[in-house]
Amino acid sequence: MAKLVVAVASTRRPKLDAVRAALGEINRRLAPADAKIEIIGREVSSGVGHTPTSREELMAGARNRAETLHQIARAEGRDWKYCVGLEGGLDVVLDGAAESGRRHVFLESWAYVLERSTGRGAFGQSGGVLVPESLAAEVLEGGVELSVAIDAFAGGAGIRDAQGAWGILTDNLITRQDAFRIGVINAFAPFFNRAVYARR
Repeated sequence: MAKLVVAVASTRRPKLDAVRAALGEINRRLAPADAKIEIIGREVSSGVGHTPTSREELMAGARNRAETLHQIARAEGRDWKYCVGLEGGLDVVLDGAAESGRRHVFLESWAYVLERSTGRGAFGQSGGVLVPESLAAEVLEGGVELSVAIDAFAGGAGIRDAQGAWGILTDNLITRQDAFRIGVINAFAPFFNRAVYARR
């Protein structure tokens, strides 16, 4: 029986479950029908702040995590076919001129998938949900990590490892796991839909 091993740059349950759910939807497009999928979680640094505050930082964090896994796989001789980096945080968008414009702060979840055999990578994004200004200010101006700020904002504890800020902001219509699942599917699209992405 064939085996498809996917390494994820995290040991957090919502992230691992997101990758597992995404692969459950796309696995037959990535591997033979009888292939067994194995997911390996490995904690690695993102190389960016605890709460990224720009799209560029989110993308860099996801890519850095996947590339670090790729280096580990080479150094340790691992048979990981894909390395997946996930990064969540804030994206600040100015509406109008910087001095007079209104800012909109979005919570986003990004994924980067790196195919070990080719070294080819692709990004995927979840979409974004507007962050209330008071919560955004706590993170952006107050310097509080989002996982700490969302607990205080929602009056809970350990929200990051449950529904996440996504669940709080969408009244659990979209959880942290759901957002990452969408990002992971989008990042895998160039690999499971190769004919479309090969068009010139």
